[in-house]
Amino acid sequence: MSSSVATTRVLTPADLPAALEVLDRDPIENAFVAARVAVAGLDAWRLGGEMWGFFEHGRLEALCYSGANLVPLSASSAAVQAFADRARKQGRRCSSVVGPAAAVAELWSLLEPHWGSAREVRARQPLMATWEPSREIAPDPRVRRVRRDEMDLLLPACVAMFTEEVGVSPLAGDGGLLYRARVAELVTSGRAFARFEGDKVVFKAEIGAATERACQIQGVWVAPEFRGRGHSESGMATVTEIALREVAPVASLYVNDYNVVARAAYRRVGFTEIGAFMSVLF
Repeated sequence: MSSSVATTRVLTPADLPAALEVLDRDPIENAFVAARVAVAGLDAWRLGGEMWGFFEHGRLEALCYSGANLVPLSASSAAVQAFADRARKQGRRCSSVVGPAAAVAELWSLLEPHWGSAREVRARQPLMATWEPSREIAPDPRVRRVRRDEMDLLLPACVAMFTEEVGVSPLAGDGGLLYRARVAELVTSGRAFARFEGDKVVFKAEIGAATERACQIQGVWVAPEFRGRGHSESGMATVTEIALREVAPVASLYVNDYNVVARAAYRRVGFTEIGAFMSVLF
């Protein structure tokens, strides 16, 4: 494809309407990036990274968020190749490549020969969604929003979940400054939920990304000594009901395909598979 037909560049605030149009093509799949853009626009400093745009015949057709994560969105094969060229020249700055499975798989196949092997590749993570509260599982009335004065009680559970899920501690590197700030942001905005037994977190989850069109639940975790008692199902029923009533008309999440217990629990709560993500972790 000739350069006169297709171009790639870093987007600026002037590109915001066109970027929002691309993000709106799939509000569920694009929820994570769309939520950041809704708050920060396309200013790289506020966004926490650059937004790359792929243009064909002068029209913005695909996006790639390049920050702590590298996230291709609405990306055709031509767009993926263009984003890979840019990422290869720039060098790896991200801690993961994540997004729609097909685009991430192609992007990683182009980057791996230059960036080297990843710490872990999760090739298929089902993307699940629901448009209505659970019909099968009763909500747990003790799951509620975490208060600001409970931040220190919640943080160890968040660290345990992250370490268990990702394989490294979020406190490494900067001593956890960025991670603590992120947890504080979720608590302050009323998007962190938990069930407490005294000072102990039994269940927790957060609405990690939210737009007017869709929201994404993340960080679902049950303390090891409380597992196998249905807390994940009843807790998720509560969080999902609140998310659908107060945040967005559809709630989504993505889960590792090998986590058959979690997938079954989410299905019982009412989530169905609508697609797949892929994650490459460094």
